[in-house]
Amino acid sequence: MKKAVFLDRDGTVIIDRVYLNDPKGISVYPESYDALQLLHTEGYLIFLVTNQSGVARGFVQEENVKIINSMIIEDFASKGSLISGAYYCPHPVDGGCECRKPNPGMLKAAALEHGVDLKKSWMVGDRMSDVEAGRRAGTKSILLLNETTPPIDGGFDDAEFSRENILEAAKLIVIEDKK
Repeated sequence: MKKAVFLDRDGTVIIDRVYLNDPKGISVYPESYDALQLLHTEGYLIFLVTNQSGVARGFVQEENVKIINSMIIEDFASKGSLISGAYYCPHPVDGGCECRKPNPGMLKAAALEHGVDLKKSWMVGDRMSDVEAGRRAGTKSILLLNETTPPIDGGFDDAEFSRENILEAAKLIVIEDKK
């Protein structure tokens, strides 16, 4: 079984544009390249897992979500970092689906399809729903405390770890897994 890092997309790997529908609006955090390269070099499978309720709300075209995810994967591949897959939830916030974070459906689907051991894996994101999805899937979790992190409410347990950006999170993952 393989180890993996599941990454939220918006606010974690790329700048959160809120209902990003235009692929020209993709703006990768500069430190994301070094972070994913480090994780790739250390043998982690890397997955994007992203809630995209803008599809259900009519703000985002589902085809554009797929194009944006593909463009991100291609961009990182051109720099030597393999993203093994991108999973997204197009359902509404109150849709009750298993794939929308904080539910673990996207992580479990990726794990099943790619032979991932969730107990050896990590979830990184800028929202407590990301952290909770990791917890429910059985991964360790890191909350990114950046300019888009919403106020932390009491609805979920505290994150196991927190860091300011994805590169600091990647470094922590490598250090923790070598203990």
